Amino acid sequence: MGIDLSIVIVNWHSKAYLKACLQSVFTQTHGLSLEVLVIDSASFDGCDRMLAECYPDVRFIQSDVNLGFAKANNRAYDESSGDCVLFLNPDTEVMGPAINVLHSALQTRPHAGIVGGTLLNTDRTLQSSCVLAVPTILNRLVDSDLLKARWPRSALWGMAPLYEGAPDAREVEAISGACLMVKRRVFDEVGKFSEDYFMYAEDVDLSHKVRSVGYQNYYVPDATIIHHGGSSSKESVSTFAAVMMPEATLRFFRKTRGSGYALLYRLGMCASAVGRLIALGFAVPVSLRNGRNAAWSASCLKWIAVLRWALSRHALVEKYYPRSS
Repeated sequence: MGIDLSIVIVNWHSKAYLKACLQSVFTQTHGLSLEVLVIDSASFDGCDRMLAECYPDVRFIQSDVNLGFAKANNRAYDESSGDCVLFLNPDTEVMGPAINVLHSALQTRPHAGIVGGTLLNTDRTLQSSCVLAVPTILNRLVDSDLLKARWPRSALWGMAPLYEGAPDAREVEAISGACLMVKRRVFDEVGKFSEDYFMYAEDVDLSHKVRSVGYQNYYVPDATIIHHGGSSSKESVSTFAAVMMPEATLRFFRKTRGSGYALLYRLGMCASAVGRLIALGFAVPVSLRNGRNAAWSASCLKWIAVLRWALSRHALVEKYYPRSS
């Protein structure tokens, strides 16, 4: 008899989160035949010993190099056999029957390719990034927490279903890779995760490929998962994300819209960084008066990093994409 669901988790310095994640998976999931595969992407944080002691049935894979999100997931996937596969971040906790709900939604919709649930922050507030819009130059340049809070239902962000209150699954453009369940045959058909990216954009790329071959992506409100977030990228969080997110988006645009569109995006990000740094310069007195100097400094460092990326090769890009042009 086949396995209903394979769960693939990529670990990178997340041993404590991983233990809590697995506990929630095994405690909350019932009635499905499961296999769980954990791949450590060269963090060597002792998760192998923890798994051997606490979860000996979990299959462990040790990578000697940091493969990045796509390659690590693909490598573990190749050793799995479930009819469906759940790609799950180690810093998540399953609430109630979330995995069962996702599996049922995926299996009962013949045209469904990917499903994802409601992600909550540690404080149980909504994490709006659980559903995503396919990137465009416009929605990338105006991306702002302030604008999203003011107009959450705008088509620019693709997250309107989060605020509609409907209990039924809703079709969306893209699902976050923090908790993404896909049919094996669909994942194989689209060529798995694209390894053009080291980190970021792999989930959007996969969702885009799934829709391009005629399947649909669904947000399932009743499947709730806590996503603590950020545990796997503590080193220079702001600089790493500030550089690697636009780099991944640039690669997505080259792949799906051509080099001309990608160049326009890079020029737009350059102009956006300059504009935001000028605005931050005018905001210095207000920041000092309100005691927000640390937040102001972090914003400056972030946009300086974006400007450096837009103007020339950044050290982070060279490190993680050594053969890129």
